[in-house]
Amino acid sequence: MYKILKKDGKAKRAEFTTVHGTIQTPVFMNVGTAAAIKGAVATTDLREIGTQVELSNTYHLHVRPGDEVVKKMGGLHKFMNWDRPILTDSGGFQVFSLAGLRKIKEEGVYFQSHIDGRKIFMGPEESMQIQSNLASTIAMAFDECPSSVASREYVQASVDRTTRWLRRCRTEMDRLNQKEDTINRHQLLFGINQGAVYEDIRIAHAREIADMDLDGYAVGGLAVGESHEEMYRILDAVVPCLPEEKPTYLMGVGTPANILEAVDRGVDFFDCVYPSRNGRHGHVYTNQGKLNLFNAKFELDSRPIEEGCQCPACRNYSRAYIRHLLKAKEMLGMRLCVLHNLYFYNKMMEEIREAIEQGTYQDYKKQKLEGFL
Repeated sequence: MYKILKKDGKAKRAEFTTVHGTIQTPVFMNVGTAAAIKGAVATTDLREIGTQVELSNTYHLHVRPGDEVVKKMGGLHKFMNWDRPILTDSGGFQVFSLAGLRKIKEEGVYFQSHIDGRKIFMGPEESMQIQSNLASTIAMAFDECPSSVASREYVQASVDRTTRWLRRCRTEMDRLNQKEDTINRHQLLFGINQGAVYEDIRIAHAREIADMDLDGYAVGGLAVGESHEEMYRILDAVVPCLPEEKPTYLMGVGTPANILEAVDRGVDFFDCVYPSRNGRHGHVYTNQGKLNLFNAKFELDSRPIEEGCQCPACRNYSRAYIRHLLKAKEMLGMRLCVLHNLYFYNKMMEEIREAIEQGTYQDYKKQKLEGFL
């Protein structure tokens, strides 16, 4: 299922075979929270810009339109017209991000919907059932993401509960994958390592979940307020304790520089809202760093966002025109910036894979980082 093709230091070039196709790693998953990329980007666009995996959000789709609706429509792949892999996160991050709207208990989490205030309960079994209804390729285990500034005592109790929840997730997924009416009976389960910035808690948790022989392992609870240096320190400690022969996913990370550093530490999977969120605000990525297309200096700039870029925006439009669209609040401006940013990330991952194959990853990383400065 997961096969390492080449290593360059700790950086891994691998293939991960799933029921919806083979994923070439390292990979950046394009984030479509509510089964769509924000910025008017369609699944037909995702194919054109080289997207391998789309990521959708369990909590948001449960709230609207409802996972039962998606199941009746044949699952998420049919619903959104996407035939490649989909990863669904478990709803656990919303436990962290909706702190004012929830209550955590051993059985699960009691939420208030951020849309209409109605009461929602989600525990490990409910999260697995929702994700089974969505019929994603990869389901994430239900966890709690403690704050990076939480006390050691709180983090330890939280991690212990996350481990108990993971066992419940696995039991429920095994049950669901045997049901006749389950759309994707080959759904995979990734467990999530937590522990905030406490290395010893992280390492002990990584070893405990590694023994559970899951389909893949994620490192969660980073990029939530700690420094980049702290993130890299935790990855240095944790990744070697996770099974090398399984995919490793760094959740919610990050900048191009974060990705380059994490690949160097053995990470395979990434996702982040940065490319789409920044694009919607006219901030675009290039190999010479980020540009803000709202700046007046681009008013008469006839060049594409980046010379040589083959994305739909750069092949057809100038910086001046895209700036005009943004200033005029035309949705096309936002769409073109998001397309460019996602293409930039997908292309960078392609270059990373090539560099690892050729044994030149250190040179590639150094050159890329120097360009961003």
